[in-house]
Amino acid sequence: WCATLNIHRGDATCYSPRGSSYRSSLGTRCELSCARGYRLVGPSSVLCLPNRHWSGMAYCRQIRCHVLPAVLRGSYECSAGVQMDSRCDYTCLPGYQLEGDRSRVCMEDGRWSGSEPICVDMEPPKIRCPDSRERIAEPGKLTATVYWDPPRVKDSADGVIKRVMLRGPEPGSEFPEGEHVIRYTAHDQAYNRASCKFSVRVQVRRCAVLKPPQNGYISCTSDGNNYGATCEYLCDGGFERQGTSLRVCQSTQQWTGSQPRCAPMQINTAVNSAASLLDQFHEKRRLLVISAPDPSNRYYKMQISMLQQAACGLDLRHVTTVELVGQPPHEVGRIREHQLSLGIIEELRQFLHLTRSHFNAVLLDKAGTDRERYISPVNPDELFVFIDTYLLSERE
Repeated sequence: WCATLNIHRGDATCYSPRGSSYRSSLGTRCELSCARGYRLVGPSSVLCLPNRHWSGMAYCRQIRCHVLPAVLRGSYECSAGVQMDSRCDYTCLPGYQLEGDRSRVCMEDGRWSGSEPICVDMEPPKIRCPDSRERIAEPGKLTATVYWDPPRVKDSADGVIKRVMLRGPEPGSEFPEGEHVIRYTAHDQAYNRASCKFSVRVQVRRCAVLKPPQNGYISCTSDGNNYGATCEYLCDGGFERQGTSLRVCQSTQQWTGSQPRCAPMQINTAVNSAASLLDQFHEKRRLLVISAPDPSNRYYKMQISMLQQAACGLDLRHVTTVELVGQPPHEVGRIREHQLSLGIIEELRQFLHLTRSHFNAVLLDKAGTDRERYISPVNPDELFVFIDTYLLSERE
């Protein structure tokens, strides 16, 4: 007889040539097996030998898988450690997503099912832009300087933001009138990106558009009717401004003052000197002073006839004619229907160096400067070419 076989965590199925009552007698063959979760170590069958020993020995070893490696940016939990049928479930840190098998099972062959998963950063960063804003253009300008704080950016994975890109003007830039969209884009280390946007709206406060006065014009700063713009009223030659000269567009979108008017220039000949007379024409009219020894002078008559026919051209060029005719005490001086005193006539002759002995004429610009002299009648076309070429201001 051999010793009775007892396999821990296993079983022995024996067959004796003498019958089932002789399961450990000489010649008995036993088939060895292990319970589930265990692996047989040793021969799978043994024979009872004449020396009362079995032909071999075997035992059941628990089936175990190797310890799973740690997962970068993740972890796992197993139901029964590394034993067979143990199930290990994987999870990732917040902000990361699992790629691969979510769970693995320790199999009968001592290997884990599936393959090792990885945790990848698939979630874009969170970005929040500043609130949209509206600004009023600065006085006298059509732009507003706008500042804002950078956007708040946070990465849900490792907290690292690789870069934040701006599409649009930098904070502190000057923005023109209208609505402008500012965009920010943030990238994390895994090149996930997120964007946000906000708008900057610049409003230009404007007053009503001013109309130029009749027989005058307006010269304005900036855009002409925006907050802070200043408009100056100017009158054409031969007209004088009556009322305020400057008006300013206020933040209330109302103009200061009231609309002036351009009234026909009033020539005052009851002055004490030629200088006072000429001052009335300063920056307003040009003067063509004609001197003749007597009204019957043929040059004088010819000149007056030509000027009468060219009255429209003279007025367009802001030219006023002054006539000094005759000899004392019958000398006559006049501007249209206005008569000049003998004293002013004498001062004008001396100031302009005009002789009474023959015909001559002098053209004065708006500053009162002697610009051209003629010793014979001047053709209006020639006079106009000279004025158009040399005396006109940019506005004219």
